[in-house]
Amino acid sequence: MNKIIHQLQLLFVFGLVFLCTGINCQGQQSALNKYGLRVISQQADLALSCKDAPQKNMTDLRNRIPGLVLDLRYAGTNNFMHQKLYPPTRTSYMRKIAADSLAGVQEVLNRSGLGLKIFDAYRPYSVTEAMWEPIKDDRYVADPKKGSGHNRGIAVDLTIIDLHSGIELPMGTGFDNFSDTAHQGFLGLPEATLKNRLLLKSLMELHGFKALDTEWWHFSLPNASDYELLDLDFKTLKKISRYAQ
Repeated sequence: MNKIIHQLQLLFVFGLVFLCTGINCQGQQSALNKYGLRVISQQADLALSCKDAPQKNMTDLRNRIPGLVLDLRYAGTNNFMHQKLYPPTRTSYMRKIAADSLAGVQEVLNRSGLGLKIFDAYRPYSVTEAMWEPIKDDRYVADPKKGSGHNRGIAVDLTIIDLHSGIELPMGTGFDNFSDTAHQGFLGLPEATLKNRLLLKSLMELHGFKALDTEWWHFSLPNASDYELLDLDFKTLKKISRYAQ
């Protein structure tokens, strides 16, 4: 009888430990940040979120898109913050579905001797938090209470260049210009500049992207809520992106 009671006591203890562990894991998976958002910051969590959706894997843009030119402004000081927000990096990343669509835009432009230059693509959520502080205007900088398409790996900042000269086509303003002139609907520009903007916007929309009204250079995939917010560093993405090619 004592032996049976002892076994029952052990079963009870093991069951209690299992229950507590399960509750703890569930709490970790459902943990929210101070804005009530779930942000993935671990490689294993990203892998789990992409397990049944390979199109959501993060992909190295330079490897995926031949001839792509990158001028990653936040890896240097030539940006509105005047400071480095990323470590030195030779590439950037997007979800596979977005990278594939962007490759289609590049292919069309290449037929006319043109190509894409990328200013920014994936942006860690923590960088969006840092950017918000000096601006706090969601027309130009994503509010961390909502997160950004960049944090989700589905947004890109870009322009068109002439492949022979490497010169950017005139677009009326530079990147990160926080004025009405940068708006998609601004018409007070030379006809050639308006045509350049229309070319970029038309090709991006043809390949599934949506334009941001206040920035001629910013495009993202629709249905942003289908893609988790990410706060993974570039070193981690470099390790795992090879599986998404």
